[in-house]
Amino acid sequence: MAANQVGGAQDRRIPVTLLTGFLGAGKTTLLNHLLHQPQAAGSAVLINELGAVGIDQLLVDPRLVGNVDETLVVLDSGCICCSVQGDLVRALKGLFMRALRREIPAPRRVLIETTGLADPAPVIHTLMSEPFIAERYRCDGVIAAVDATHALQQLGDHGEAVRQVAMADRLLITKCDLAAEDDRSALAERLAALNPSAQQIQVFGGRAPAGVFFDCGLYDPAGKTPDVAAWLGAEAARARQDRPAQGAPAWRKPGAGRPAGIEDAGPKRHDEAVASFVLTFDAPLPWFEFSDALGLLLQLHGNRILRIKGLLNVAGDPLPRVVQCVQHAVYPPSSLPAWPTQPPCDDRRSRLVFIVRELPREAVEAMFAPFIGDALT
Repeated sequence: MAANQVGGAQDRRIPVTLLTGFLGAGKTTLLNHLLHQPQAAGSAVLINELGAVGIDQLLVDPRLVGNVDETLVVLDSGCICCSVQGDLVRALKGLFMRALRREIPAPRRVLIETTGLADPAPVIHTLMSEPFIAERYRCDGVIAAVDATHALQQLGDHGEAVRQVAMADRLLITKCDLAAEDDRSALAERLAALNPSAQQIQVFGGRAPAGVFFDCGLYDPAGKTPDVAAWLGAEAARARQDRPAQGAPAWRKPGAGRPAGIEDAGPKRHDEAVASFVLTFDAPLPWFEFSDALGLLLQLHGNRILRIKGLLNVAGDPLPRVVQCVQHAVYPPSSLPAWPTQPPCDDRRSRLVFIVRELPREAVEAMFAPFIGDALT
């Protein structure tokens, strides 16, 4: 079972990779190729199907994962982000208990392929909040497949596609061999605006390196120095927070009002409502007051908060503390073994990166001000 280095202690829970992406993005093609790779040996696969008759599991070669009845589980009673959550818990419990009884080999990791309409947040919440599951499994990361030939339109038309991108740790841009270079560049720009910290990886012919599916967080089991700046994405978010959305009229710039007599031409794109920004705190943060502020923010606005990443200088703690949230779900806080030595994260200021939907920066600042006071800058 894979171990993860968290603040000097090994996390021996089974890592879970969530593979999401909008309809037709090529998730099953990616999964099939991944399961040919030696790095995927020992993986258990859960496939979420919509409809009474499953199709996607028929496209995954059972020879790649051993006996299909043992290591490939189909969740077909609904979308994994709503009615099928109970099935997900039962499937993960069943895998663990069968391995404990030595009926099947202990899985080294779990791969979950969601439906094209799934919201990743409830799945992450299930992994972290259900006691039996949280003690034995950990969310290793969210991988979103993005169709290079259709994603620009899908992001504008479908909120599900936007949420999948905003919540992802890595973005696999599929079907790049079928898309013109200008279209790929435009998509890369749109994705960077939605999720500045997510690494973008272009995929040709449905083949992605196995390593991109694993170890999405800061903690490398091999003990490599984490790239905190890239993971946090604070500078990329800061550079974009004052820029208008690509192609948006000047009055849609952040802070700009709509001129009198100007009406919206047609419906708003779903991704126009999504923004990213950074809050920086100069002074060390009182942990309990900060936790209260964060909890209140999530309670009141969690449905508008797609993602939070933070590296915090906590008063009385010599180590940097990592905070992550996806909507209402809060990852267990953890610490890095040392402060980064590479700028801009070497100055020991606390940074919180937000990806939000229709939530003004000022509203977020107001939530922290009564608790933090002069620490907010």
